[in-house]
Parts: sequence; structure tokens; C-alpha cells
Amino acid sequence: MVTQWKKSIFKLKEKKLLIIFTRNPELGKCKTRLAATVGDQAALDIYSFLLQHTVTITANLKVTKEVHYSVKIRENDLWNENIYNKKQQFGDNLGQRMENAFREGFNSDFQNIIIIGSDMYDLHQKDLEKAFQALESHDYVIGPAQDGGYYLFGMKSLNSQVFKNKIWGTETVLKDTLNDLKGKHIKLLDERNDVDYYDDIKDIEVFQKFIN
Repeated sequence: MVTQWKKSIFKLKEKKLLIIFTRNPELGKCKTRLAATVGDQAALDIYSFLLQHTVTITANLKVTKEVHYSVKIRENDLWNENIYNKKQQFGDNLGQRMENAFREGFNSDFQNIIIIGSDMYDLHQKDLEKAFQALESHDYVIGPAQDGGYYLFGMKSLNSQVFKNKIWGTETVLKDTLNDLKGKHIKLLDERNDVDYYDDIKDIEVFQKFIN
């Protein structure tokens, strides 16, 4: 009975994939819009803090997990190779890179795939669990960001259109994506705040040690 239960858990896990997009934490090369106000070192410290938070909320999630590096795959960093499969992003823009990551996942026989970034302080493990649960009964799941984009996107089969004709990093991304999905069965999650600018963190207590 126990063995059968373990097999069932393993099978369930193998159907689900969490893709985490991350930038390499290097001085002057991450959170540049935030760095314009707080400086390069503070921006790097904040991003490193957000990366660790992302590890904390994903490490125990009962799904397969992949970390997709923006520039170069790193060994012996905070992403434990026993927990996260490590891959390299590829494509000319964010849309192409996300599309390619989803395509690889579906080609590997995953059935429910969700992608997130690594700059969400108010995202937690239970939110990700709810997102995967929602995807069981919906075609798409989307986490709207306060800036007009999204912090989470999931689907059950590849739809390349959602990654095309977008001005990434602007307030039109969510609206344009929803237009692509008219008539589809979509679950919208709670709106959350991702960290891109100083205004995103200036009133949040945990970030004060980095900016004061």
C-alpha cells in the first residue's frame, strides 16, 4: 500500500513542472530599473534576497522544478541540483525564451506547466500549490501583477500566440495576453506586486535594511 502511494505521488509530480526564470546575480546587471534609484549594490543585495525567497517557496513544492538561467548555468549556487534541474534560457526576447521553455516541457511529456520569475516577495508556496490545483480544471492560470504584467503563467498545452506581439515589461502585457485567450477557460489569481522599481519596495518593511 505504501509503495503504491509513493508511486502515485511520483506519477503526480512528474505531470507537473514549475519553470523558474532567473537572472544571474551580478553587480550592475540585475534589477537595473531599481538600481537607478537605490544603486547597483543595493539592487544586487535585494535581488539576492528575492532569489533566496524564491528558493524558500519552491524547494518543497511537490512538482518537478527547473531553473532557467538568463546568461550562464551556475554550479554550487543557491539552486540545489538535487531539487532543481538547471537549464539555459534561449531566444531573442522574453516571449521567445518563455515559449521555448514551455515547448521543451511539453515535449518532455509534462501536462501542467507553470512559469514564474524570481522577484516576487509576496508569493508563497501555498500560492503555487493553488495555481497548480487551478490548472487541473482550467486551460490557463494567470497571476496578474500590479504593473499590468503577470507574475505567473500556466497552461496545459503549448499556445505560442501568447508569447508573440507583446511589448514585454510594459503595462499592456496582461491585457494583450487576455485578448489572445478570449473564450478560453482561465483562472485569474490574486493580483500581486513584483519588484522592479523603488516604489515597489519603499513601503515594505523587509526591504528597509537595503535602502536606508
